Amino acid sequence: MPDALPTVAVLGTGTMGFAMAANIAKAGIGLRVWNRRRELAEPLAKDGALVCDSPAEASEGADAVLTVLANEAIVSEVIDKARDGLGVSTAWIQSCTVAPDGTHRLAEQADKLGVEYVEAPLLGTKEPAEAGELTILAATAAAPTRQQVQPVFDAVGTRTVWLDHIGQPSALKLAYNAWVLTTVEGIAESLTLARALGVDPRLVIDVIGHSGLNSVYVQTKGPKMIDDDLDDPSFPLQAAAKDAGLITDAARAAGLRLGIAETVRERLDSAVRGGFGHADVAATYRVSRRMST
Repeated sequence: MPDALPTVAVLGTGTMGFAMAANIAKAGIGLRVWNRRRELAEPLAKDGALVCDSPAEASEGADAVLTVLANEAIVSEVIDKARDGLGVSTAWIQSCTVAPDGTHRLAEQADKLGVEYVEAPLLGTKEPAEAGELTILAATAAAPTRQQVQPVFDAVGTRTVWLDHIGQPSALKLAYNAWVLTTVEGIAESLTLARALGVDPRLVIDVIGHSGLNSVYVQTKGPKMIDDDLDDPSFPLQAAAKDAGLITDAARAAGLRLGIAETVRERLDSAVRGGFGHADVAATYRVSRRMST
């Protein structure tokens, strides 16, 4: 462990970033925060955070800069705006889900900015983030940086999986999300089929619950689909659609065609076009599966 806790700048205080920043503050770590919409960051002041007006201001004096942003392009833009606040010993923790080639581009940007790059996509959604129970998939080219950022990971999660090379955490995250999105679509299709065949879809959840295929995810998402309780997202559908695109693009680049993932991508894209992008990923259930004639 380091002799002293680091000072951390959190850039991006949306649903995930806000929860992570709050847990960093609770751990007694010095906290500076920035968000494009300042009002979303201001409540963190009561936890002791210094709310800043720019990424550069937030990054001043920070031992670690944690970006919790929507996509690679936004991450790249924001960290570039932080350049004047970055120090020679700053570690940049990049948590956004990006493609493996995207994380290499960001690592190259970190090198040009003179900071150590820590690839750190997250496993978990709103509730685990609030509870400080995320899993972090991490890699960095500089071994001593692991020690520097570990207190941050310990504050926001319960498990850190260190991998050997940059790109591996993002690849593992995409493989994990392929399973998550396939599961959500599978639940939606099972419930839709039961209803169409005249069976109470709640019975689907019940029989799965008494089988070896049960999971917390089924028991959580299934009832929300049936009750149409989908407008307070744990994982926004538009973010899931972005990830589905990353999954299928990465698979194609590797010479694969993942049939289920391709279908899930189409379904999620249809849901976004239908206006459900800000709902929970389970709102894929709202997309019609009726055959057109």
